[in-house]
Amino acid sequence: MATVAVNTLPTVPRTYDDIDEVVNDINVDDNEKDEVSCDEYECDVSSCDGTSTSDECEKNAEEATPTITQSVDSLSTDAKETDFLYKMVDLIFREAIVDETQSNNRPVCNFLSPEELCASLTELSIGQEGSDANKLIDFAEKVIKNSVKTAHPRFFNQLYGGLSKYSIAGAWCAEVLNSSMYTYEVAPVFTIMEREIYTKMLGLAGFRGGDAIFAPGGSISNLYAVNIARHHKFPQIKTKGVFSVKKPICIFASDQCHYSVQKAAAALGIGSDNVISVASDNKGRMLVSKLEMEIEKSVLEGLEPFMVVATAGTTVYGAYDPIADISGICEKYGIWLHVDGAWGGSVLLSKTHRHLMEGIEKADSLTWNAHKQMGVGQQCSVFLTKHKGLLMSCHSASAKYLFQPDKHYDVSYDTGDMSLQCGRKNDVFKLWLTWKAIGEIGMEKNVDHLFALSRHLATKLKQTDGFRLIMEPMCTNVCFWYIPPSMRDIPETPEWWQSLGKVTATIKKLMVKAGSMMITYNPEGSRVNFFRMVCTNKDTTFSDMDFVVDEIVALGVLL
Repeated sequence: MATVAVNTLPTVPRTYDDIDEVVNDINVDDNEKDEVSCDEYECDVSSCDGTSTSDECEKNAEEATPTITQSVDSLSTDAKETDFLYKMVDLIFREAIVDETQSNNRPVCNFLSPEELCASLTELSIGQEGSDANKLIDFAEKVIKNSVKTAHPRFFNQLYGGLSKYSIAGAWCAEVLNSSMYTYEVAPVFTIMEREIYTKMLGLAGFRGGDAIFAPGGSISNLYAVNIARHHKFPQIKTKGVFSVKKPICIFASDQCHYSVQKAAAALGIGSDNVISVASDNKGRMLVSKLEMEIEKSVLEGLEPFMVVATAGTTVYGAYDPIADISGICEKYGIWLHVDGAWGGSVLLSKTHRHLMEGIEKADSLTWNAHKQMGVGQQCSVFLTKHKGLLMSCHSASAKYLFQPDKHYDVSYDTGDMSLQCGRKNDVFKLWLTWKAIGEIGMEKNVDHLFALSRHLATKLKQTDGFRLIMEPMCTNVCFWYIPPSMRDIPETPEWWQSLGKVTATIKKLMVKAGSMMITYNPEGSRVNFFRMVCTNKDTTFSDMDFVVDEIVALGVLL
């Protein structure tokens, strides 16, 4: 098999057109080698005048410079994969990365029913032979076309949206380096980077000197909270199991808490029935008086309280539970206080809005999702606690094949045993790169902008016929109904309300089919379906907020 010296290869190609040159340069025909000048062989024969093209010059160069050789076939295959990668990157830039200057001319989504989409994806099955690269590119284009553009400024459907270009760069780099975050030896830069981010976030929460760990989403961060809160009070459960506790243990959370609290209780053997719901006020905030009543009631019923979960930014209303008041109750009864700030925790970045989490420094732990209001790609969640060493005590298994205590460096940088995971994805670089690029001032500006958008929309709704605001926003959630002309100025009977709920669902269907924007809706308590609009994209403008109102009117005027 023909070989070629690595030190004679061209530089890495910068465009797809260069790929062909690489392949051509690699596959040098033996009959053509005399056409290569001795300069390219780095000939150092003193008698050579620098223009010889003889075999002798090539021989002298080979003797003077030892080289590693590589198969031409292998390099050709690699060149083809590199060509594919360049084409994929070009496709991503053209079709997937939303340019805010052109976004209004592009749909948020291209909705097809599950049946229609399945019928169109004829290339999904995997055969025995590999697929042609051009066909893969074509299919990738179809994937992008039929996917929701969550970075679009008019995507308001979930508690995430928008995507910093710095985050994209960090995520791509992390994918290429493919580090696992359990030990310093395989992720040296990123374990140090994690420490920097942990220190920063712990400081913002008032947890200086505590511990933190990245987790794959807010639900898992909340599971961490339940697990270490239980370990703090009942450390024997780690080795002896749940039957080592004499009484059933219980958790308290508001009736507006995220469902991950119940899931964590179920997964950890506590039981979802032992998550006791605490009533909230008409703005969705936990009632502290009801919390104390529920705690005392549970004790009388033979339960053992060990944890309260307060929410900083509830899923539907964006409500902030009164953390300072709740912490007083927790201190009185010796109960762990966790704050689920997955959605609203980023107010800690804002001098204007951080008062919403007043008393956070009195909590024991915090969930904070950077992939929500910080513009970082999913997943990027951090669990933080003020209790140093508790994550390690709770989760460590001391695997000797991974966490050897006699390594040649400071093993405190090996954080893997603090985590429930073994392999753990590098989520830190995309966050660090974004934060480093725009700084504290930039992050604060972005958070303040999201809040300003929500206030602008709330004002616009109150000024426009047919809209009814459910409550003034606390976070960036704006909840409202649209009442079409046919339903105005008539008695609001139970049947009227049921019809209004159907109007909300119908307008959502129409906007998705048009691809103009995406806003979710839901019922809550006695309230029929209403729109739950959230602002989480820094590229969304006040004009986009006005568009929301105008588009709903246009879609719903004839209902």
